[in-house]
Amino acid sequence: MFRYSRDRTGEHPQRHLAGYQGILQADAYAGFNALYAADRKPGPIREAACWAHGRRKLFKLAEVARAPLAAEAVRRIAAIFDAERALGGLPAEQRLAVQQEQIAPLVADLERWMREQRARMSRHADLAKAMDYMLARWEAFTRFLGDGRICLTNNAAERALRGEALGRKAWMFAGSDRGGERAAAMYSLIVSAKMNDVDPRAWLADVLARIADHPVSRLHELLPWKWKAAQAAPTAEAA
Repeated sequence: MFRYSRDRTGEHPQRHLAGYQGILQADAYAGFNALYAADRKPGPIREAACWAHGRRKLFKLAEVARAPLAAEAVRRIAAIFDAERALGGLPAEQRLAVQQEQIAPLVADLERWMREQRARMSRHADLAKAMDYMLARWEAFTRFLGDGRICLTNNAAERALRGEALGRKAWMFAGSDRGGERAAAMYSLIVSAKMNDVDPRAWLADVLARIADHPVSRLHELLPWKWKAAQAAPTAEAA
């Protein structure tokens, strides 16, 4: 689902997720903070931090500044990524059991090591700031260890947005807020088609040709997954 907002102020995610309760995995963007408040209605959203964002600052220090401690932090985090990668495709319950047995000890060792190293640093040091990014949000970074549905990163969402982010530089403007909202709706429909293994161009061409005469009460029949099943039905009957 794509939603449009004209700027990066926190009012937009609060409006988009007004009725939502559950888990939100994202970076540490301050605009999300109100969503995690204990007194939020209908209830607080549980924050799940992204390890790719947490590792990024450490990785830069290891690669550019050649900082040995940063390199060691990256090595330890890489071990967690390797262990988590082996769980791809497993059901949530099975993922959680393996995470508790194999990954939780690696995470605990990382926290202990980072806190020991951080205690020896000035708060102004770049490496200290990189570690603080994770340590200050440790509960959110370790939330995946208590819920097998949570991924280690939100890279899948980041990749899904890449086309729109690159295109935005070429298109420059949506024309108006209304145009932005229409674009978000179209993105949602096109990505839904792709996720259901439907050719967006074929689907849109057929739907646009039929929608004027299609009953409003049956618009759901034109959604990508319904459309795909309807297209396959005549073939199955012929066979």
